[in-house]
Amino acid sequence: MVMVAARVGQVLLHGRPAPVRTVYVVTHPEATHHLEGVVGGWHDSRLTPTGIRAARAIGRALRAEIPTGTEVELFSSDLQRTAQTAEAIAERLRVKPILDRRLREKSFGEAEGRPQEWLDQRFVPPPAVGDRMGHHEGVPGAESNTALARRVDAAMDEILRRPCEHQIIVTHGFALTFVVASWIKMPIESLGYVIFQAPSGSITTLHEDDCYHSRRLVRLGDDRHLEHIEDD
Repeated sequence: MVMVAARVGQVLLHGRPAPVRTVYVVTHPEATHHLEGVVGGWHDSRLTPTGIRAARAIGRALRAEIPTGTEVELFSSDLQRTAQTAEAIAERLRVKPILDRRLREKSFGEAEGRPQEWLDQRFVPPPAVGDRMGHHEGVPGAESNTALARRVDAAMDEILRRPCEHQIIVTHGFALTFVVASWIKMPIESLGYVIFQAPSGSITTLHEDDCYHSRRLVRLGDDRHLEHIEDD
């Protein structure tokens, strides 16, 4: 049922303001560093054959979700595993991906590309209190969460300045937290205790309504589209 709110002249969908913008945040599916047991970060791994099939399934899911004929924009981290995911989506939606290095995963400095055990032996967890966002995990060259949050927030600011009804962002598992935090305008200093966890190859859906301009986290880490990828 669609109702018209006479007071503001705003269309309501199921009693709620209709979305003026929907953002779909995709975490890339299985990549070679997952199987090799090495640290990801900025290590430029590629999708595995399973990951490629999953990327195609993501494209089909988004095509089914986004109405045909509406404007769509597609943004992606520039690392191979995310760019490959974006290419599979772009093929379905017939859009050109915009690659942005600010949407990359957190950099783990000297640990990138090394066995996960190497990092585990050197990893220093953040303090229970204090500067958790400025913590570097004890790895030379690693990026702080503050630096990650600032670059993702800068990318999101530019993306959301664009008046497009449907936007897709392809990023990484840990970086997803900072994309969602930027969407809900969470202060960077509050992020030290927050994580939005989602499976690889999942879709997180965000809505902004056209009446109150409130922003909602509608679905976090939906991966139902991956249930039958082996049949692809």
